[in-house]
Amino acid sequence: MLCAGLTAASAILPASAQQQAAKLKVVTTFSILRDFAGNVGGDRVEVTTLVGSNGDVHVYTPTTGDAEMIRNARLVVINGLGLEGWLPRLVKSSGSNATVAVATHGIVPRKVTVGEILSRDRGAGSVDPHGWQSVANAKVYVANIRDAMVAADPADAATYKANASAYLAKLEALDHDVRQALASIPVQRRMVISTHDAFGYFAAAYDITFVAPEGVSTETEPSARDIATIITQIKKEKIPAVFLENVSDPRLMRQIASETGAAIGGTLYSDSLTDEKGEAPSYIEMVRHNIRTIASALAN
Repeated sequence: MLCAGLTAASAILPASAQQQAAKLKVVTTFSILRDFAGNVGGDRVEVTTLVGSNGDVHVYTPTTGDAEMIRNARLVVINGLGLEGWLPRLVKSSGSNATVAVATHGIVPRKVTVGEILSRDRGAGSVDPHGWQSVANAKVYVANIRDAMVAADPADAATYKANASAYLAKLEALDHDVRQALASIPVQRRMVISTHDAFGYFAAAYDITFVAPEGVSTETEPSARDIATIITQIKKEKIPAVFLENVSDPRLMRQIASETGAAIGGTLYSDSLTDEKGEAPSYIEMVRHNIRTIASALAN
C-alpha cells in the first residue's frame, strides 16, 4: 500500500518537479569549483556554493545556512591542500552524511618558495593550494568531480562522462590558446611584479615569473618610500609589467610607469570568479582574461 501511495503521489507531480527532485545536490566551497561542477553535472545536478562570486575563500566565515546546505547535499566538492581551513568543523557541525570529494586529488602540490607572497600563515615550504591556476591541473579537478558524481549518482553516469569529455576538450583548447598568446614573447621578458598570491602554478606552467614587490605590505597603501623601492626594483630587474592591486591611486601608477617604462596591467583574477556582468564569470573566461591582460602588458 505504501509503495502504491508513493507511486500515485509521484505520478501527479509536474514533470519539472519530478526532475528537480531527482537532481544530485552538490555543494562546492567556492565559485571556481561551482563552475567546474556545473559543467560536469549539467542539468542533472543542483549546484550551490558556500563562497560566492567575488568572495575570498581564505578568510570566509561559515554561517548556519551553510551547515544546512551541506546537511542537505549528497556530494560536497572541496579544493583541499589546506585551502578551506574552516571546512572540517562546518561539515562536522552540519551532521551531514554527504560524500566529500577532494578536487585536487592526484595533483602534485607546489611548495611556496622563499620570499614569495602567499599569506601571513603560509611561509616557505608550505603547500600552495591554488592548483586551478594551471589549466592542466584544472583538467584533473574536472576528472575528479566527474568520478565523484558518477559514484554518487550511477544512474546518470553517462551524462556526467559526456559532459566532462566536452568540457575537457574546451580546457585543452584553452591551454593551447594560453601558450599561443605567449609564444611571441621571449621567456626572459615574461616577468611581472604582482602582489597577487595565487599564480604560482600558472607561472610554472607557462614560464612567467611573478616577482614580489620589495618593501610593500599587501595590507596598506604603499608609502612614498615603498614606491621608490618598487621603481628601483623594476629598473634593476628590467621588469616590463606591473600588476599591483594594492596601488589603487592612479597617480602612483602613472608615476611608476613614467619613471620605469613598465606597462601597468589591469586586474588579474585569482581566487574567485565574478558575477555574470563581470570580466570573469567562468573559469575559462577568467583564464582568457588573465592571459590577455598579461600578454598585452608584456608586449608593450
